[in-house]
Amino acid sequence: MSLNRFGGLITGTFNPLTDQKTATVEYLVVAGGGGGGGGIGGAGGAGGLLSAASFAVVTGTALTVTVGAGGTNGTPAAFGANGSNSVFSSITATGGGAGGSGQNSDPGGYIGRNGGSGGGTTYSGGTVGQGVSGQGFNGALGVTSSGVGSGGGGGSGSVGVAGTTTAGGSGGTGTVSSITGARVFYAGGGGGGAYVTGLATVVAGFGVAGGGTGTVGDTAASSAISNTGSGGGGGGYASSGANGGSGGSGIVIIRYPQNCAAPVATTGNPQILYNNGYQIYIWTSSGSVTF
Repeated sequence: MSLNRFGGLITGTFNPLTDQKTATVEYLVVAGGGGGGGGIGGAGGAGGLLSAASFAVVTGTALTVTVGAGGTNGTPAAFGANGSNSVFSSITATGGGAGGSGQNSDPGGYIGRNGGSGGGTTYSGGTVGQGVSGQGFNGALGVTSSGVGSGGGGGSGSVGVAGTTTAGGSGGTGTVSSITGARVFYAGGGGGGAYVTGLATVVAGFGVAGGGTGTVGDTAASSAISNTGSGGGGGGYASSGANGGSGGSGIVIIRYPQNCAAPVATTGNPQILYNNGYQIYIWTSSGSVTF
């Protein structure tokens, strides 16, 4: 037996000839995170996160599994993209909102995009992205100053942190899940970028739960970790501006008692684990499952 990165055992036992089909499953559905803005960019918001301990499944019907892609990063002159939705059967988690750009060449660039969690924005006069109730929280505002920090992206656990005259805002907190048997954080907001002139001392905001960290100056922000659904970091600005980071792709996980029969069929090559009396199916790419 051996452990994988989700903490589950890769071996297990069940008898498909005698074990009964399951009637319900537990699920975790996380959408793709939003891309961070460029050029004093606001951070990307996390993808929406939905979970439940009991979801009725229909036997003999293929249930759709869609794993949302992370949103592309923004540049100093153009918005990045929202993350894509993730789906399990009738459950849809909404992709995270992109962070706003800080550059005047980007019309409306001071607006964080709405999504599962909202994107952050650059200036105090901007508009933060709004999260979807029950899936995530709003992004945060930045400030207007010669040393300026942009707002952090919203997370599934809390709103993004506002930027200040000395720091970009950190991302909103993510959500911890033990559905795989290990405690794993998902869907955190990205950290805001920052602008610095003269002798001002400014630091970038930190991403959480796999979210991308922002940058100061003309260095590109980091992207979120794949399959966390977290937001990308906001790019900084000194003289030409830097790109934001891309959002992290989402994930779909289900589990149910190990003494129930395995699915009749799966597509999308899910990883299969056995842990604590459960059989667990983890999709990092789209597919389906039939019970």
